[in-house]
Amino acid sequence: MRHEALTRWTAENSAELYGIRNWGQGYFDISPGGEVMVRPNGPKSPTEVSLLHLIDECHGRGLNMPVLIRFSNILASRIKEINESFRWAIFDAAYQGQYRGVFPIKVNQQDAVVGDITEYGREYHHGIEAGSKAELIAALALMKDPEAFVICNGYKDEEFIDMALQALKMGTRTVLVIEMPSELELVLSRAERLGIRPVLGVRAKLSSRAGGHWDSSGGDRSKFGLDASQIIEMVDQLRQRDRLDCLQMLHYHLGSQVSDIRRVRTALREACRFYVELVREGAGMGILNMGGGLAVDYDGSHTNFACSTNYSTAEYASTVVETIMNTLDECGVPHPTLITESGRATVAHHSVLIFNILDVRRFEPLSIPEKLDVNAHEMLQNLMEVCHSLSPRNMQEAYHDAVFYRDELRTLFLHGTISLRERALAETIFWHIVCQMSEMTRGRKYIPDELEGLDSAIADVYYGNFSVFQSIPDFWAVDQLFPIMPIHRLNQRPTRKGVLADITCDSDGKIDKFIDLHDIKHVLPLHEWDGREYYMGIFLTGAYQETIGDMHNLLGNTNVLHVRIDDKGRIESAKQITGDRVDEILKYMEYDPESMVATIKSRADKAYKHGFITAKERNAFLKAYKTGIRGYTYFEQ
Repeated sequence: MRHEALTRWTAENSAELYGIRNWGQGYFDISPGGEVMVRPNGPKSPTEVSLLHLIDECHGRGLNMPVLIRFSNILASRIKEINESFRWAIFDAAYQGQYRGVFPIKVNQQDAVVGDITEYGREYHHGIEAGSKAELIAALALMKDPEAFVICNGYKDEEFIDMALQALKMGTRTVLVIEMPSELELVLSRAERLGIRPVLGVRAKLSSRAGGHWDSSGGDRSKFGLDASQIIEMVDQLRQRDRLDCLQMLHYHLGSQVSDIRRVRTALREACRFYVELVREGAGMGILNMGGGLAVDYDGSHTNFACSTNYSTAEYASTVVETIMNTLDECGVPHPTLITESGRATVAHHSVLIFNILDVRRFEPLSIPEKLDVNAHEMLQNLMEVCHSLSPRNMQEAYHDAVFYRDELRTLFLHGTISLRERALAETIFWHIVCQMSEMTRGRKYIPDELEGLDSAIADVYYGNFSVFQSIPDFWAVDQLFPIMPIHRLNQRPTRKGVLADITCDSDGKIDKFIDLHDIKHVLPLHEWDGREYYMGIFLTGAYQETIGDMHNLLGNTNVLHVRIDDKGRIESAKQITGDRVDEILKYMEYDPESMVATIKSRADKAYKHGFITAKERNAFLKAYKTGIRGYTYFEQ
């Protein structure tokens, strides 16, 4: 009994194992009953709701797995945290300017998401950044606050520019950012034709770099921005056209996930020097736009690792305000309105992808005989000897020997020296050796490099009802890590180690890298699958993943439940969006579903006419085909 009490697994053990309190920022935790709970209003709020309860809600609404659950409250909480952090930093430092947040639509373009951001951001005059004509059209329709900014970035044609200028004339605070030297003449000529004095910004190409995945967003070779000489040429052109007062904003973009606060400070100092010089040149100025970069701690390590961050939102705001003040006060330049385009930090936490496990392939090597036949090949005998003599002291040597003998036996098989049965026995012995080594290395502080991958080599494969390419494409494309864990049974000890595979037929459709406090781990602790529903959650997926997901294997958008939770943990409002049907995806790929059904019907009729199938079989096949073409692109159960 005492031994059982000491080894009893609790939700606290799972919280530590999966690091939920490190990366969850108080929005996610585990109940004593072993279910992942969501605190949609943040860590200080008593309101919480179980993800498992929301799955029941999805089923009741006819939404099958996988489902993306979005939390409207978390969006409100994130907007509040960012704006209040800058408000307090400004107050504390006696900064003379103001802060205006801007959300870049490209990070998550869904109507319900952007609509919530404009609604919850109205109190803070939180604006929108648009980088294309379509995004500008959406932004202008959603932005009803005359004090909030609409920042116009990206390539711009005449229609884009005219729309922004006319919106400015109607009272929307649109700022046209000059990203390339050739844009200036087009903007000025369109403004003159419309009789409007534009509000202009210029994107400076800084030498500072962000590091990490998105390092190329900044630096001398970045895609957008003007260098020092081009900015001076722009200033001279504006002065000649009597439009220098129109240049009111300096803009720069260091990168999407700037994990190190020192890089934030270094880039901002450089940008402030640009700003000071533009003021001295006589430009209108008054606005400093830092672009994006406020990072998200995906792994919970609180470090400058690429998927983490070594600062809090409050520290970020204080650093920004103090750096601007210190630089500008030395030069006697008034404090500007400060803008950040924090997209990832605004929306990453608000959505969770939930999917069910469809099957599991367990790694369980067959049993081996106590001893081999006396006529067994010498190499097979040697491999068995390695197995019998294995100990913690000789593991490294034994591993080298086992790999050598296994490879030699494979070569013998290729030359016909040993049989398929003998090769199978060799493989079984080898994997027994690997399994024993894995057990011996568990919990050891030092593990030789060649033995570090043993767990992943013998990991189970859990097949999940989702697509990596559709729902977390950044994992596949840029090695972005996301917190992943079971959302229930967390008061039970996970006894298996596995990797996740999606339902695509692509070998890249798997997840074999998982967050760890100090490194990346290649297996995830999971529970024994007994055939009943086992649900997994992929967290912090709100930034970019919905927008850039593709339709690999014609797997479309998942079902969505966009909810707002009341103070008692009940659904106050919900918007459900049905995921893509097969016929919708086929149409997008230029197929004609109606023609396809007609073709199949014709073939079924011919098959029945020639006696290949019965009338009942014909009808059953046609029914299945029609049902399938109108169904969800994912597995339906």
